[in-house]
Amino acid sequence: MKTIPLRKDVKQSDKWDLTSLFKTEQDWEVSLSKITEIANKISEYQGQIKDSAQKMLEVLKLNEEMEQIAESVGSYAFLLTTTDAGDSTYQDKQGRYMMAAVEAQTKTCFIVTEIQEIPEEELKTRMNRPDYAAYKIFLEKLLHQKPYILSEKEERLFALQAESSGTAKKAFSMLTNVDMDFGTVKTPEGELPLTQTTYSSFMENPDRNIRKEAYTKFYKTFDNHKNTIATLYAGNVQQDIYHARARGYKSSLQMALYPDNVPEEVYRNLISTVRANLEPLHKYYSLRKKILKLDELRHYDVYTPLVSEVKCKTPYNDAVEMLRNALSPLGKDYTDILCNGLLNGWVDRYENKGKRSGAFSAGAYTGYPYILLNYKEDVLRDVFTMAHEGGHSMHSYFSAKSNPFMCYDYTIFEAEVASTFNEQLLFEYLLKNTTDEKMKAYLLCTRASDVLATLHRQTMFAEYELKAHELVENGTPLSVEVLRSEYRKLLQDYFGPEMVFEEESDLEGLRIPHFYNSFYVYKYSTGISAALALSDRVLNGGKSELEDYYKFLKSGGSRYPIDSLKLAGVDMSKPEPIQAALNKFADLVEQISNLKI
Repeated sequence: MKTIPLRKDVKQSDKWDLTSLFKTEQDWEVSLSKITEIANKISEYQGQIKDSAQKMLEVLKLNEEMEQIAESVGSYAFLLTTTDAGDSTYQDKQGRYMMAAVEAQTKTCFIVTEIQEIPEEELKTRMNRPDYAAYKIFLEKLLHQKPYILSEKEERLFALQAESSGTAKKAFSMLTNVDMDFGTVKTPEGELPLTQTTYSSFMENPDRNIRKEAYTKFYKTFDNHKNTIATLYAGNVQQDIYHARARGYKSSLQMALYPDNVPEEVYRNLISTVRANLEPLHKYYSLRKKILKLDELRHYDVYTPLVSEVKCKTPYNDAVEMLRNALSPLGKDYTDILCNGLLNGWVDRYENKGKRSGAFSAGAYTGYPYILLNYKEDVLRDVFTMAHEGGHSMHSYFSAKSNPFMCYDYTIFEAEVASTFNEQLLFEYLLKNTTDEKMKAYLLCTRASDVLATLHRQTMFAEYELKAHELVENGTPLSVEVLRSEYRKLLQDYFGPEMVFEEESDLEGLRIPHFYNSFYVYKYSTGISAALALSDRVLNGGKSELEDYYKFLKSGGSRYPIDSLKLAGVDMSKPEPIQAALNKFADLVEQISNLKI
């Protein structure tokens, strides 16, 4: 059995190179102290911004310098902590950065308040000055928020209440991750612990008895706490509605979408378009029942793979070359930059003791767009993870190269587009170049499952969130019975006639942590829809379609997300991209139906 190495034993070539952020530890220390130093300078300007365009410009420049340094300092500390949770020096760095950042925020929070107090015409005049060019987008976004900013006293009350407003979310996390005991599940390897983390692996187990036992015990535990969790979620919804009404929004949905300037029709189009195309989803579940040779398809049967993982070895460097070929439609510049980064310092490649599980892309304006992986050469899925995180990092790379610091960072709405785009190109490449029927079946079934999980499932969640908020906004309290009833209706609609639900199936609606980050999950669905539409557009288009996609990658935070995606060639305010993604899913289902598995 392969042993997991200690961090100190990992080869340097397998680690990311953090010197793009700081050459030495001393450089980091100097920059950390600069955060406080600049924050103190900024605090001297309090009360001077409104009446002086010059003073305001000086503050904006100082604030930009401070935030850029803070981003690099924080990023460096964060990246270190993810490589070895047991190293106390890394935790100390993270703690010291957090203290400096909070102190700086306290000293500089007057900036936004004072800018908001400037009369609109005067602010627009300042924004249009050439020496304000680097801050124009930042100021436009502040101006966009102005109608819903309250008086200084009212904002102070909101600020004082900020920590307590997150109580429902914290309590839910503490209850479900710490206090709830789900017991163990009997397996050939012995009794294994059932937790929030291990539940998904039990649901993928090929042994149906194991799946059933895990499912039953898991939801039995939720059933024991259903009233408490329903109360927490109802409190979270009420908190959203209180904030929306206090600020003057017409609904909690409008409040959630407004900062990114996303029209409500985007959210509602998503739900209505997916609902109008549920037949292929129902066909998929019918196929699942047939392929698994089941008399009845149960809720605990929907995650076990239809085709087992294909046995193949793809060493790390070979995976990089695979991506070079798969992503070649994006051009040589793109693949050269990405592959050079994947091989030379962007990536922390393999598992070590204390390293964070999973994968992510993260970095700072001035450093590499780093990638954390736990790459395993015998897991094909990990090549897709590399493509996904590489997409994020290239988006960050082009955004940073093409924009001033104050408007380089793109929104969550856009974030999953470039990553899922790369996954789709890899899928198309592997499917086109395989002659192995089992590999073809694995690719088709895995891709269908991924699209379903991101497009259909997240849309169902988005519909549930909207329903819950609208019920309360219209005067209906959210009891546990109401929440379960609404969720069961959605389960029946989305899964279709082949699915046989358990009595406790509708408790699933009480266990989703994302619901405490209201109106967030729809972005997964719009993201994959945009990615699938754009990958088709680039693969079947020419030079201009590719140039359009690059315009999106380079736009960073210089535009609102709907506008940046229009640059690429998709209009997410219309149902067409959603429909195109649903057509892709229908095609995958059709291909699966023709497989001999």
